[in-house]
Amino acid sequence: MTNEEVLDEFRAAGALLEGHFILSSGLRSAAYLQCARVLMDTRRAERLATALVARLPEAVRARVTAVVAPAMGGVIIGHEVARALGARSLFVERPSGTFELRRGFALAPGEAVLMVEDVVTTGLSSREAIAAIGAAGGEVIAAACLVDRSDGKADVGVPLTSLTRLAVPTYPPDALPPELAAIPAVKPGSRAAA
Repeated sequence: MTNEEVLDEFRAAGALLEGHFILSSGLRSAAYLQCARVLMDTRRAERLATALVARLPEAVRARVTAVVAPAMGGVIIGHEVARALGARSLFVERPSGTFELRRGFALAPGEAVLMVEDVVTTGLSSREAIAAIGAAGGEVIAAACLVDRSDGKADVGVPLTSLTRLAVPTYPPDALPPELAAIPAVKPGSRAAA
């Protein structure tokens, strides 16, 4: 899939939003990709996951036995990527503010893991999820996401493969451009802003 084809999937799902958005990092943006909307169509989710897996290096595809995604946003795409790889699908969640495996999920010591997110902006959530996977005994050999909003600048600590990259500026709340400051801010994601 080309970048434009990926964005067409978001547009067709009404998942490419414009306005004034508060990201989970606390930063502000004039654009928001609502991955939950694009993934609610199971055929679309399968197409996007299959395209993402095709972009992974062969060495990663050959080694991965488990895909771990952070809840909430990464659960659906993580499951679809695991299905495309023929791997197990698990997720980490934050019951008390820190990611951890729960629900009886376990990783074998040194198990090769692909960490999958829906969107990467700063890379902080990805690094936190990777740390939790390591604490549970897994070895994250790579990460993948549908959308890299950092346009390749985010460092998640392992090689990151994205289906598409976007250069969408983000701003601290106290340094908004006038056109963004004139629009009421909304928080469309699943987590409270930092």
